[in-house]
Amino acid sequence: MTTGGGCPVGDKLNIQTVGPRGPALLQDVVFLDEMSHFDRERIPERVVHAKGTGAFGFFEVTHDITRYTKAKIFEHVGKKTPMLLRFSTVGGEKGSADTARDPRGFAMKFYTEEGNWDLVGNNTPIFFIRDPMLFPSFIHTQKRNPVTNLKDHDMFWDFITLRPETTHQVSFLFSDRGTPDGVRHMNGYGSHTFKLVNKDGEATYCKFHCKTDQGIKNLSAETAEELGGKDPDYATRDLYNSIVNGKYPSWTMYIQVMTFDEAEKFRFNPFDLTKVWPHKEFPLIPVGRFTLNRNPKNYHAEIEQSAFAPSNFVPGIEASPDKMLQGRLFSYHDTHIHRLGTNYLQIPVNCPQNAKGGNYQRDGFMTINGNQEGAPNYYPNSFSGPADSKSYMEHRQTFTGTADVTRFNSADEDNFTQVGIFYNKVLSEEERDRLTSNIAGHLSKAQEFIQKRAVRNFSQADPDYGRRIQEKLDKIKAATSGQMASTGARL
Repeated sequence: MTTGGGCPVGDKLNIQTVGPRGPALLQDVVFLDEMSHFDRERIPERVVHAKGTGAFGFFEVTHDITRYTKAKIFEHVGKKTPMLLRFSTVGGEKGSADTARDPRGFAMKFYTEEGNWDLVGNNTPIFFIRDPMLFPSFIHTQKRNPVTNLKDHDMFWDFITLRPETTHQVSFLFSDRGTPDGVRHMNGYGSHTFKLVNKDGEATYCKFHCKTDQGIKNLSAETAEELGGKDPDYATRDLYNSIVNGKYPSWTMYIQVMTFDEAEKFRFNPFDLTKVWPHKEFPLIPVGRFTLNRNPKNYHAEIEQSAFAPSNFVPGIEASPDKMLQGRLFSYHDTHIHRLGTNYLQIPVNCPQNAKGGNYQRDGFMTINGNQEGAPNYYPNSFSGPADSKSYMEHRQTFTGTADVTRFNSADEDNFTQVGIFYNKVLSEEERDRLTSNIAGHLSKAQEFIQKRAVRNFSQADPDYGRRIQEKLDKIKAATSGQMASTGARL
């Protein structure tokens, strides 16, 4: 046994004192080494997606999509690429329940030979907002009231009802899909629109879908609540044990593609994260399958310290004008620098394991790669430092017409049509009943003026949607009033 500095330790069970009952000594470097490290064992918690689990595996190409992209990960059928997948809830703290009604993060890191590609999505193909300026405020409403330090239904529903573009995702959230049965039985989506570029420099827009091979399974609201008390780590335990027992979960990856011309003429903004691309018009194209077959050897080292950033692109995959994606290109990398330090990409789980790195980034806290030794730290140089290559230039895109640089208001870009389709065409009658019950139960804890605004929004998606919620709110109010009257009579 040694100290952190490698010095042998003679006794790790007792501190040094002046006699058996005397005071401790500052010279006890073994104790100081132990305690000073212990005091700093907790790194800052993720602002969102704090509670999570993950595992390692591989992605295998099953279908040729090289007509769309030159990314080497897809270069031939049968190719395998190692990967990491982290699942998470969004709003809760690190110790919160896995079964909370919440979207689930679905973050994939592919260790390709052209660097790491991070596809950082959720278990839903859409999101609450379409403009990143709203993201901090939205997340604040999912956290705790700054006065009471409690989750606040008024905060949640006040913001939601003031921003009707949230209606689509809220409908997903309060449906059965809001409480998936663990992580093995849910889909994952890149959610955003991306750009694929092939070897000839031709580009198309793309969405990524990952369908669970285990089949979709969800928990009832009652079961999710019960598990939250009995086994808050239900999903973490289920994933870990399934891999230990050789039941390796897998997902099949698909893409949707849209040409630039189709995007230009499409009836709604194809870069709007609150909407889906209709599958009848843009069918799913199979790509490959990924399988998780190894649990982390150490959770902190390989999962807690893992860092995913949508800005980690590889040649052949690029950003689209999706506003939320554009905002995330900055925010994820920036928060990793705060949480893990400027050299977080030197942590083994985040390193480009199958690509050789070479750049001019030096120094900073926790430099552990030898600081690239005596290689030049400026560019251009005459001493064989790494050089750029025009073969990796990004796709050139021309935006036609006159484009004003201003802050465009996107609050009212058809917030309800797809919600109505989801309510009427996707959900069964039983699922519609559970959806409206879940919303009414949660919404009933908000103030009445907020309830009315919510019902108006849901009614715009479908009159029956709003009517059912209002009826269930009325029943809850009547039952509560009856209970209060009964309590008053006893008093």
